[in-house]
Amino acid sequence: MAAVLTLALVGPAVAACDSEQPDRQQQPGPTATAPTVEPRTAPVRTTGLGPEPPAEGAWLGAWVKPQFHTATGRATALEEFDRAAGGKLALAHMFHQWNEPFPGATEQAFQNLGKLQMISWQGTDTRSTTSGIYDSMIRQRAQELKAFGVPVLLRYRWEMDRPNLAASIHSPEDYVAAWKHIRAIFTEVGVTNAGWVWCPHADGFAEDERAAEAYYPGDDQVDWLCADVYPSPEWNSFSNRMDHFMAFAQKHPRPVVIGEFGLTQEGRPGQRAGWLREVGPYLKKHPQIKAALYFAAKQTQKPLYDSTFGNDPESAKVFREMATDPYFTQPPPDLSPSVGASATPAR
Repeated sequence: MAAVLTLALVGPAVAACDSEQPDRQQQPGPTATAPTVEPRTAPVRTTGLGPEPPAEGAWLGAWVKPQFHTATGRATALEEFDRAAGGKLALAHMFHQWNEPFPGATEQAFQNLGKLQMISWQGTDTRSTTSGIYDSMIRQRAQELKAFGVPVLLRYRWEMDRPNLAASIHSPEDYVAAWKHIRAIFTEVGVTNAGWVWCPHADGFAEDERAAEAYYPGDDQVDWLCADVYPSPEWNSFSNRMDHFMAFAQKHPRPVVIGEFGLTQEGRPGQRAGWLREVGPYLKKHPQIKAALYFAAKQTQKPLYDSTFGNDPESAKVFREMATDPYFTQPPPDLSPSVGASATPAR
């Protein structure tokens, strides 16, 4: 099993295209106004857009770094990872640069696998965004996502609280203004199949100087809350980082998705599996958490890390146990294209 769960990454990795680096000219268009939306009425609800969260349990999924950065290569990598983990994963994840068209062939390939999807959209300078210079491009992304027709999670500019993004984010106020500007255009276009995911790093709640909460656009703007969680070099536990974020999340009636979690530290013998073993029980303890996506990659350039399970059968076993637990084998929602939408993007 462990050999399969290496995701075809044990050999030399093909350099990732820019669209899949999670950090690790357009003509101006009309400026849109902020949308107004009616919230759903369940205790943990969204604003009515995108996929409805599972009533019980949580979806589990992954982003998997492929050997070949094509739609077929990405789908194959995800299928192999899923098969090794028990074949029950509901979610697929894809990263896109700001100016890269989506959805495209990769999203169609994941759709063909029957996976619910989260699309992470990188963003750009917030002040340029609100100036209107990108409005025509934003509107095109909205139109094509609407045409895709199936429910997706849309994660705009994740980890906006990271210090190394300050030059393009500028301030929490600038970020919120950019979020509202983009979402307003999507609302004008009539995109109802995208659930908006707000996703700082969990460390932004554990470290006072990060002040992630200041970047929150508001309950009327956010469909899903999110955090990315990794062990630090000090091996802070999963619950240690998540508790700070969940204290914030519990004040807001939105479902939570763990946008990324993964074993990016080498650790002492058994330490990786021990950290991962805590994830499942923690998610069960917090039913507001409705989804979680593993980040599986072997990075051969700095910063070096390997979050795959190729040399770690103990962690592979822990992940498989979680992925086959009935709590985490919730089926995705109906992924049939909505009436009037095309299941195949124009490209």
